[in-house]
Amino acid sequence: MELLERPTAAKVRPMNWLIYVLLTVVCWGVYGIFLHNGTLAIGDPVNGRIKAFLIVGLAYFLVAVLAPLAILMVKGSSVAFWAYPARGFRWSLLAGTVGAIGALGVLLAFGAKGTPAVVMSLVFAGAPIVNALVAIVLHPPAGGWGSIKPQFYLGILLAAAGAALVSYYKPNPVPAKPAPAAASTAGVTNPSIRG
Repeated sequence: MELLERPTAAKVRPMNWLIYVLLTVVCWGVYGIFLHNGTLAIGDPVNGRIKAFLIVGLAYFLVAVLAPLAILMVKGSSVAFWAYPARGFRWSLLAGTVGAIGALGVLLAFGAKGTPAVVMSLVFAGAPIVNALVAIVLHPPAGGWGSIKPQFYLGILLAAAGAALVSYYKPNPVPAKPAPAAASTAGVTNPSIRG
């Protein structure tokens, strides 16, 4: 028997999913910053957040409606989503709704003077905690709650501590320089200069 045995196809676990996880990490990692910049660039201090959210909805439509329709049509699958099983339809609609409400919550947090670094740190540390707890409630572990290892609870505490540390010790941006005075001096005499 060889010391270094070659893995067989049955032993090799494909890691393609990791590419999609990294794609999501990058996209969601820049989401808050891009959304904040978009809100500021709208230039409307009263309704800029809502206008930016409208554009986010347009992006969701392009990516989450048109792209899947095209993929399903290319694969020859049914695009008649109204005929999908009701339970799957309801759960998927609920998922989209809470996702959109979460995006609106991010915008409202920015409008309440939350900075992207703090808001997104809290969101991305808090969301996995909520996800883990809801997943356990919906799909209880074999052996019940008592079978959960202490490392799981430690992970939740570390996620919460990480969010607190990032929020508290976030680096502050360079203060904006005051705009130079654009006062015109043409035709104005300086009283300190006597001719």
